[in-house]
Amino acid sequence: MTASLPAEEEALAIQTIEMFEVVTQSNPLDSESLEILKEAYFKLNRQKEAVATAKRIADAYVQTGKLSSAILEYESILQSAPEDPEVRNALASIENRTLSFTNPPPEPAPEPSPELEPESIPSVESRADSGVVSALKNLDDGRTAMRKVFVDGKHIAPNDFDTHWTSPDPAETLKEPGDPFLQTLVDKQILPLDTALRLIAERSHLCYLPLEKYDVDLELARGFPRDICLRWCILPFDRMSKTILVATSNPFNERATYELENYNRQVSKANRFVWYIASPPELVKLLRKTFR
Repeated sequence: MTASLPAEEEALAIQTIEMFEVVTQSNPLDSESLEILKEAYFKLNRQKEAVATAKRIADAYVQTGKLSSAILEYESILQSAPEDPEVRNALASIENRTLSFTNPPPEPAPEPSPELEPESIPSVESRADSGVVSALKNLDDGRTAMRKVFVDGKHIAPNDFDTHWTSPDPAETLKEPGDPFLQTLVDKQILPLDTALRLIAERSHLCYLPLEKYDVDLELARGFPRDICLRWCILPFDRMSKTILVATSNPFNERATYELENYNRQVSKANRFVWYIASPPELVKLLRKTFR
């Protein structure tokens, strides 16, 4: 069934399935991870599992109120299985649900990513440009959300937060990864790592991914600017079609998101980024290996 797929790609697809089955079991409403899982099943020509995963995606959309997305997902299933009774019943249920509202509320639109004017978009080489630095200063590096999680949540003292939170200089060229805030909390014996990661995952609604069990694509990571990855301790670790998976221990960092997406626009790559939470020690270890 998979004879036409190169052995390396087949092995990667199998590993992806093993990893993302675990991820999606822990967070069944994570439609983006489910999409990655579905694509891996399709690559291996495992149609039954791919369709089952598509149904899980549609159900996740229904449960999160994204009915139009659910309808599109169900209709895509019907293209290959037009008489599937489960899908037909699900579509009928959605239709009845929408008809019960005179003016159904629109699906929440994602907040627009801040963008610079075209003439202000920097080249990779102009990192120290004052306009870029100024623009980044208007974005939150995660401090606000992190403070709410740890201080307002009464997990650490305000003084501990203020003492150990650092904001790197966007114009600085680094040779080593920056110190992740969570790692500092652990090193100073302020908070256990598993507790810190759990709190971040609960607040961000992102999935935790154990990078030590993942076959990280180091060449993909090296295709992104060293400074951005080291400064914010982020790692693009795999590609699924036009989706790039990125690991971080600070999922609230608007500056990191902006820099990565801005670079992506410059090099004309039609990719989207899906973020996952990773353990800081694993991130730092892989960043050093990638950019040594």
